[in-house]
Amino acid sequence: MIGGLALAVGLLVSYSVYNRLRTSSGAYREPGVEVVIAASDIQVGAKLEDRDLRLLSFPQSNIPPGAFARKSQVLNRGVVMPISQGEFILSNKLAAANAGAGLPSLIPPGMRAVSVRVNDVVSVAGFVQPGTRVDVLATGSSGNERQTTTVLENVAVIAVGKSLDRSTTGEAQTAPVITLLVSPDDAQKLALVSQEGRIQLALRNPLDTRKGGMGSTKTSSLYPGATPAPSELKPKVHKAAVKVPAAPPPPYTIEMIRGSKRDETKF
Repeated sequence: MIGGLALAVGLLVSYSVYNRLRTSSGAYREPGVEVVIAASDIQVGAKLEDRDLRLLSFPQSNIPPGAFARKSQVLNRGVVMPISQGEFILSNKLAAANAGAGLPSLIPPGMRAVSVRVNDVVSVAGFVQPGTRVDVLATGSSGNERQTTTVLENVAVIAVGKSLDRSTTGEAQTAPVITLLVSPDDAQKLALVSQEGRIQLALRNPLDTRKGGMGSTKTSSLYPGATPAPSELKPKVHKAAVKVPAAPPPPYTIEMIRGSKRDETKF
């Protein structure tokens, strides 16, 4: 009897605890909300299509700010940041509505995209890739001397050739043209130095955002005491003295009278 009574009390207590736990878990269960996620990997510059999207239900507390509830809100918008499969489609990864896709969608209002011709040396052996930041150095002549000046600092690279994405493996990308994101004033400087001199790109660490404090480097500072090349010397013009001939003395006039006849003879 004691064993049977203990078993009955145990069953009653277990049933009560089970009901209480089930009731409490149901009380805190959040309803699911459908949001738009990526159906596959989406690259920078792509235009979102219906096949790139799908709806999935998540608890409200797990949905990040900027997510979309309907596909129609994101269709035909350009992608400005890479999106992985299953990732939320967020507003900060998309271009503005009606901004199009491709390179134009990556240009913020008030900025300009300017392309410069490069080679393996100028592009730092191909390690200048989309998303990296560079300084632009210009080398040209100043009077009789060659000098190098940092004309632009901490400039974003948005395209290498026709590629808008950085290599996922970290390998170098080589292309004859690199596109930089600059302000309108810097766009004029970049166009000028590309025509007047020779440019070189200096790759930056993405955490290094310091600007200023750089002066020009001239040939004379590298080689103290060096004289300019003969082609850079100004030819000296020697002015020869011009001798003005002295004025001839006035002639002597002698008047000769012979009877009624007069003659004048000049010497």
